[in-house]
Amino acid sequence: MDIFDKIAKHMGPIGQHQKWSHGYFSFPKLEGEIAPHMHFNGKEHLVWSLNNYLGLANHPEVREADAKAAAEFGMAYPMGARMMSGNSKYHEQLEQSLAQFTGFEDAFLLNYGYQGMVSIIDSLVDRNDVIVYDAESHACIIDGVRLHMGKRYVYTHNDIDSLRKQLERATKLAEQTGGGILVITEGVFGMSGAQGKLKEIVKLKSEFNFRLLIDDAHGFGTLGKTGAGTHEEQECIDGIDVYFGTFAKSMAGIGAFVASNKDIVSFLRYNMRSQTYAKALPMPMVMGLIKRLELLRTKPELREKLWTIATALQNGLKERGFDIGNTNSVVTPVFLKGELEEATALTYDLRENYGIFCSIVVYPVIPKGLIMLRLIPTAMHTLEDVQRTLSAYSEVAEKLKTGYYQQHKFVEA
Repeated sequence: MDIFDKIAKHMGPIGQHQKWSHGYFSFPKLEGEIAPHMHFNGKEHLVWSLNNYLGLANHPEVREADAKAAAEFGMAYPMGARMMSGNSKYHEQLEQSLAQFTGFEDAFLLNYGYQGMVSIIDSLVDRNDVIVYDAESHACIIDGVRLHMGKRYVYTHNDIDSLRKQLERATKLAEQTGGGILVITEGVFGMSGAQGKLKEIVKLKSEFNFRLLIDDAHGFGTLGKTGAGTHEEQECIDGIDVYFGTFAKSMAGIGAFVASNKDIVSFLRYNMRSQTYAKALPMPMVMGLIKRLELLRTKPELREKLWTIATALQNGLKERGFDIGNTNSVVTPVFLKGELEEATALTYDLRENYGIFCSIVVYPVIPKGLIMLRLIPTAMHTLEDVQRTLSAYSEVAEKLKTGYYQQHKFVEA
């Protein structure tokens, strides 16, 4: 079969029914804090799909810090990799602040979250080591595991008994190879919103010898007494060996960081190929991230507002009979029964006729016959936005139930 035939076959109905490239996004020019609205093909929409948990994307102090740094340093500086000519006292200041905030000895800045996680895994293990990871891990973890030249075992999502069985297998193999075991999970699973069972995993260290790496992209800034993350929320900071967080969610920026003890962080500084051979984070982003972290730490009211909106949204959905799974974070999935064509039509209806934009998730990410609409609340949403969304969801759910979307495909020409 020709390569292009394979691509066409792989795309299947997705290529026939979804034409996202025809839409163009823009945001209203607002002074001060950015509202959760955007323009799509000339129409204003209420958006539940923005990586801006705490509303820092357009916070006045953040904008000022970004602008001052850009004016002073330009967008190019520093012009080199961190190990060569790309280091600065501000990069180191941000690392020290992140380590202190998350409860670790040291931290290392990463240019991007996705490539960062892939490279962390690649650096930490060799062919003699064994990886054990959660079945619903993010794609960056999956791709990092794929690069591993040794053995890997997957355990059923958030199932401690399954993890124990895989650790038994991994222990036997590691004894033969002389390697170690790396367990990988997420602090908050970005699709389901469920927290990883970190505390229970840490308890397994009394039975097995392994190191624990967590991806806390959605927990950092949203969970814990101070917002430090899921490990703080579950009071198991001491059991986490390597902590990974991104700037793309709560900090509304670009980049990521990895935190651990000084020895591990020092090792990663000199062995993460994605950082060794890449230009350092630009100075305006670093300066802006320093301000973002300051606001995250000193303005708990932002996190409180986020949770006010998330709680109202989740309670409202449950009261109306919606299935939101077992989320115990601000990530809010809504599960409906339907096929791909119905999912596309429903999402189109929400967007064009109700003015509500949210992410749609279908097979193969979730089982066939299910539709998941993922809502990402932010501190910029209002209770009025919540009520508007609940009303719209009730109406489209009824349409789906009565077969409306089987008859109305909303396929663009």
